[in-house]
Amino acid sequence: MTLTEEEVLRALSGVKDPELHRDLVSLGMVRDIRIDGNRVGFQLVLTTPACPMADRIVQDARQALERLPGVTEVEISVTAEVPKGVPERTPLKGVRNIIGVGSGKGGVGKTTVAVNLAAALAQRGALVGLLDADIYGPNVPRMLGTHQTPEFDGEKILPVSAWGLKMISLGLLLDPDKPVIWRGPILAKALQQLLFDVRWGELDYLLVDLPPGTGDVQLSLAQLVPVTGAVIVTTPQDVAFYDALKGLNTFERLQVPVLGIVENMSYFVCPHCGQRTDIFRRGAVEQECEIRGIRFLGTIPLVPEICESGDLGQPVVLFRAESEASRAFHRVAEQVAAAVSVLNLSIQKAG
Repeated sequence: MTLTEEEVLRALSGVKDPELHRDLVSLGMVRDIRIDGNRVGFQLVLTTPACPMADRIVQDARQALERLPGVTEVEISVTAEVPKGVPERTPLKGVRNIIGVGSGKGGVGKTTVAVNLAAALAQRGALVGLLDADIYGPNVPRMLGTHQTPEFDGEKILPVSAWGLKMISLGLLLDPDKPVIWRGPILAKALQQLLFDVRWGELDYLLVDLPPGTGDVQLSLAQLVPVTGAVIVTTPQDVAFYDALKGLNTFERLQVPVLGIVENMSYFVCPHCGQRTDIFRRGAVEQECEIRGIRFLGTIPLVPEICESGDLGQPVVLFRAESEASRAFHRVAEQVAAAVSVLNLSIQKAG
């Protein structure tokens, strides 16, 4: 009896993406089915290169096909295609998703999280851009170790390339020693230029590092472009978390979905013995997120290598790849990518 493509699709329709809670066939993740005697293969198209459940999906799909009569060999090639959260009508036609990274207050390591989150997504194979919209403290160039003046192609500014990212920042365009003293309308105009006057090209994710608080830049971003979602950064203290909730409420009022909360400086890992020490109340932010129905994206430790890497312009996810800090950032990147996929597919299904 010859195996048919319909039988393969029927078997794979029983395999669900654990994060999206839908089967692979209805999600359009099964392509290029190949049947050669007892060998069966197909292309598995994930919704993000940073899929946290990739291994499990492959294993479940393989087992489903191996149960088919006569199948002795299964070949699965894995690729990814990030769902588009930004409508075609916007000027940023090649950008699939815009993600704001914000905080309710300063000093929580928001830029450090934004830089390493972007680098982790790029390292997993995504096309990533990073817009430094922290107008008053544009520190992204320093954390990426680049101070190159962007070039102009006659029509638009070309973003600077750094560690696999496309990046633009006022820190590359203004005198770094002079403070920025601008009112709201000028801030909005500056953000508009950083968005629309830059040749971003094709991007799966454009991360926007926002200023602390709930001011003009956040409002302007939501008005200028359809933001896929926002990531909120906090530290474990109650005072920081409740300020983070103000930032979260700001995005909700602006009708920007909140992808979740990252707890930075969550715990200390001794560089000598490797022992974990919880400086603040452990699990408090995660518990509050669960109570409030907010996705908890993960914890980032307070360790010297994160600070050192930032000062040296070398993201810890790239230069300390085996460190606890790097693994933590990658876990958060997986959760952010999964949240974007869930959000986009839910909107597509509703539409």
